[in-house]
Amino acid sequence: MERWHWVALIVAAYLGVTLWIGLRAGRRSSRTVTGFVAGDRDFGLLVMYFITGATVFSAFAFLGGPGWAYSRGAAVFYILAYGVLGIAPWYFIGPRVARIGRRLGYVTQAQFLTGRFPSRFLSLLVASLSVIALLPYITLQIRGAGIVIEVVTEGHVPLWAGAALAYGIVLTYVLVSGVTGVGWTNTFQGIFMLVIAWSLGLYLPHALHGGIGPMFEGILLERPELLELPGLTGSGAPWSWGGYSSAILVSAIGLTLWPHLFMKAFTARDDRILRRTVVLFPTFQLFLVPVMLIGFAGVLYLPGLEQPDFILPQLILDVQLPLLVVGLFCAGALSASMSTGDAVLHATASVAVEDGVKPFLPMDDQLQRRLIRIGVLLAGIVAYGFAVTEGMSLVLLLLTSYGVIVQLAPTVLAALFWRRATTAGALAGLVAGGLATLWFFFNPALRPWDLHEGLLGLAVHLPVLLAVSLLTAAQPRGHVDRFVAV
Repeated sequence: MERWHWVALIVAAYLGVTLWIGLRAGRRSSRTVTGFVAGDRDFGLLVMYFITGATVFSAFAFLGGPGWAYSRGAAVFYILAYGVLGIAPWYFIGPRVARIGRRLGYVTQAQFLTGRFPSRFLSLLVASLSVIALLPYITLQIRGAGIVIEVVTEGHVPLWAGAALAYGIVLTYVLVSGVTGVGWTNTFQGIFMLVIAWSLGLYLPHALHGGIGPMFEGILLERPELLELPGLTGSGAPWSWGGYSSAILVSAIGLTLWPHLFMKAFTARDDRILRRTVVLFPTFQLFLVPVMLIGFAGVLYLPGLEQPDFILPQLILDVQLPLLVVGLFCAGALSASMSTGDAVLHATASVAVEDGVKPFLPMDDQLQRRLIRIGVLLAGIVAYGFAVTEGMSLVLLLLTSYGVIVQLAPTVLAALFWRRATTAGALAGLVAGGLATLWFFFNPALRPWDLHEGLLGLAVHLPVLLAVSLLTAAQPRGHVDRFVAV
């Protein structure tokens, strides 16, 4: 048997174990929509820790992170910054959202928002924005899985086939087990990718450069621009401080607003588990340190690589590691991709049905579950189509999505903390902020100081929300108290 055959067998074994865990986990949940979407609100600390960490750090971290360290240097440090900043507010917001969800029966983000701001149009708008933002996120994961399998099998399994194989497994256990399958596979995958990341992150700099210190000394001599903040752009020019800092700010604001993360507040067993998850989350983020070291290890060893996102698997093959290690690396990278892809697929379909269809077409539990499953399939097919043709950097794909999702921040905060906010204000702010974001996305030359389009969208969103709310009638005090006085 050839070398790539053994690697493929190890990967197949990993995929088999993941499928078994995902299908078996589904036996734990009820056959209701709450069971399928919110895991019967019964996730403990272990699952919450890994479903949060493994969902956030995905193919963009395991492949895009090394790719940015390799090609853009210090620019990659923005990822370290926004994770800690972005999770901190969830310590206060998460438990409030969870209590409201338990009391009023909410399982999605839009249900919570339209509970405070009653409007079927708002529900459809939030669902549309969420799906628009989540599809590139799914695309990122599917493409990441295809990249890994293509490289480690030396091209014998092309990107399209590898992506189809990995996400065929994901679709199967998400369709059968819902969020419970997502939670327990994320736990397995999170442990797996942490071990692989630290092992490779410490080994490769030593094997290629004699250690982490000598590696950075070499880069300082030959490529010092990679170690200067704020790093480089994709074209190799210096990244502006406006672009760097606004990327951190937009990502930090938007982190917990992703529907697939926001919805996990409704799965926690109690508030204490949510708070402990937030406190422990930065320990999971340490996983990014070895991943970035891998990217820096390739700077002098494999200069001029045309596709930076391929640097990690390319190094694995070039160093000629034992077959078992190569196979386990591939499984670890697939863990990073699949542990986010399953959660995002599940969230996309749940949001589309619960928030985009149900307000206009009342349905029973059985029909909702059936439509969510159909939504999972459709989202997977659409994202797969983009993944096999898309050439954008994995990290840039994620940053683009953040520009849309960050527009939910003012609406969520107003729902929880501002009594004077109104439905008209929430709608007007979302529409204005979303349109401004899209306009600056398609006209990047007009962005002042190279600021992220999502931040510029917020600059339009906030005054519109405030002005329209103050100009329209206040909501009844009893209604507002259900959300603000929690």
